[in-house]
Amino acid sequence: SMTDVEVFRHLARTTHQVLRLNTAGITHEESLLQPAPAGNCLNWVVGHVQHVNEQLLLLLGQPAVLGVEAVQRYERGSEPLRDGADAVDFDTLLGAWDEAARRMDAGLAALTPERLAAPAPVTGFGDSTAEMLAFTMFHQAYHTGQAGVLRRLLGKERAIP
Repeated sequence: SMTDVEVFRHLARTTHQVLRLNTAGITHEESLLQPAPAGNCLNWVVGHVQHVNEQLLLLLGQPAVLGVEAVQRYERGSEPLRDGADAVDFDTLLGAWDEAARRMDAGLAALTPERLAAPAPVTGFGDSTAEMLAFTMFHQAYHTGQAGVLRRLLGKERAIP
């Protein structure tokens, strides 16, 4: 059976691949189109999951890719992107997503059972580091699913048959 670390690595890799499928062929301009009647555009969704990655990389002892400040605009609860003036270029976000996936895998691979059992370094997402990681994996997958719906709202074919 898989160890906890192997499960987390598998989940992170799968989420990375699915988000890339869901964003394939989408331009920066398309990424800024707001869904009606409400919700966030694809640029915000990808920026948001990258904002989480930037923080998680630091907790895993890996360097951030863009830096938390560069994607602060995408913090949970932030206003939807209305005109794109403060949006990060979509290709930049996707490139950061790719690099974060590589660094995330290395950070997860280095986790020990003791570190997973240790108290979570951030409160509100579980008591242990393992619980925090499980919540984070769910969060990233949740928004990756949103990316699939937003892809379809842009008139694109589904990415996953």
